[in-house]
Amino acid sequence: MTTSQLARDILDRLGAGDPFTPHGDLACVSPIDGSELGRVRSHSPDEASQVIERAHAAFQQWRTVPAPVRGQFVRELGELLREHKDDLGALVSIEVGKIVSEGLGEVQEMIDICDLAVGLSRQLHGLTIATERPGHRMMEQWHPLGVTGVISAFNFPVAVWSWNAALAFVCGDAVVWKPSEKTLLTALACQALATEAGRRAGVPDGLSSVLLGGRTIGEVLVDDPRVPLVSATGSTRMGKEVAPRVAARLGRTLLELGGNNAAIVAPSADLDLAVRGIVFSAVGTAGQRCTSLRRIIVHESIKDDLVTRLKAAYETLPIGSPLEASTLVGPLVDEGAFKAFGSAVDQAQADGGTLVTGGTQADVDNGGFYVHPAIVDMPDQSDIVKTETFAPLLYVLTYTDLDDALRLHNDVAQGLSSSIFTLDVREAETFVSVIGSDCGIANVNIGPSGAEIGGAFGGEKDTGGGRESGSDAWRAYMRRSTNTVNYSTELPLAQGVEFG
Repeated sequence: MTTSQLARDILDRLGAGDPFTPHGDLACVSPIDGSELGRVRSHSPDEASQVIERAHAAFQQWRTVPAPVRGQFVRELGELLREHKDDLGALVSIEVGKIVSEGLGEVQEMIDICDLAVGLSRQLHGLTIATERPGHRMMEQWHPLGVTGVISAFNFPVAVWSWNAALAFVCGDAVVWKPSEKTLLTALACQALATEAGRRAGVPDGLSSVLLGGRTIGEVLVDDPRVPLVSATGSTRMGKEVAPRVAARLGRTLLELGGNNAAIVAPSADLDLAVRGIVFSAVGTAGQRCTSLRRIIVHESIKDDLVTRLKAAYETLPIGSPLEASTLVGPLVDEGAFKAFGSAVDQAQADGGTLVTGGTQADVDNGGFYVHPAIVDMPDQSDIVKTETFAPLLYVLTYTDLDDALRLHNDVAQGLSSSIFTLDVREAETFVSVIGSDCGIANVNIGPSGAEIGGAFGGEKDTGGGRESGSDAWRAYMRRSTNTVNYSTELPLAQGVEFG
């Protein structure tokens, strides 16, 4: 069966029907073999505005529904995801090129965030605050915010939407989603499941919507004052364009942008553990995760041993179709990613780097863009090392003491995820302290990729400062109201002010 027919069969089982039209302006292409799965039509700007208006009208109703009742909608969505996990995971593999277990793992993230959000629907809480005025009570409440606009990238085509949508729904918001033009079918499949969940739960029409299109449609969502929050995941360049446009209308942004994640490998590290953590973090999703490991900062005393082990592991990696159970490294998403990979490898060598392994096109003759993951030993942290290349390219840097390692680690513009491999408690605690990693995620004896939904996900500096998923990330989707209630017969003023 061709990938095109497989995708159509999956879409039908997921309730999305046949979204294709021969005159569509958007081509849906599988990176597995470069084949066109079909074509869909973009929304026009006027249609996009109408979708936002329906979402705003749905929000007006949804915000008055008690939060635990709103949680029932997300519970229904989670149950549908459990039922259709295999199909949606396969569609992720077809449209993104993730290996089977990673596609399934992404859908499991969706199920997990639905579980978290359902519980959260009974835990949306404010504070009671001590007041200086007798006979008064001061408190804060959290209220639904409005329409949440979600802009997602290709590499996590369904999980990122669910991180935002599940929380936004229980917080009382509507969601309008503009997916990457590279992953339209997974978005349509998720919308079909959300529509069915909404039918079962009796939610207002338009509560969950998808906008298809390119930059123009994204701009409609970013500029619309009926969208008080825009959550955007993608490149730093994109975030720097979105943020000022939303700020110009005094809207809010939740940004999860680029990463240039490193792992420090200390002399005391368990190298067997470190190698396993490094290899998955560096080559999982063919290096196309925002949390992919891009830099190894290894102590000079163990560098040769570590590099030898990594080279041996890299040269045994099965590369091929992600639909094959034995494959560990699938394709890059498109030719642009392939060219960027080759260009970065060449530049690293021009900067004095030594190619340890990989860096060439893999012999997978099916039309996709497959590469041998590369390791480059660098003499210093040049500009190319500081640049995020969205591909399986790992730079090796050497350090002499922990202060030196932390300087190298933090000397990049991005600040998403980080890790250290050490059995020294002082090094571990220093790394996660205020003088250690400057990233939003700092791990010990585990790679930088593969975050759980219970913790807030996001980073600092050029990563954008946003937080999604767990912890108190739900507050981004709500507005705070501070209330003071006078239950006395007096009217004392704050700060001892007397008036009259």
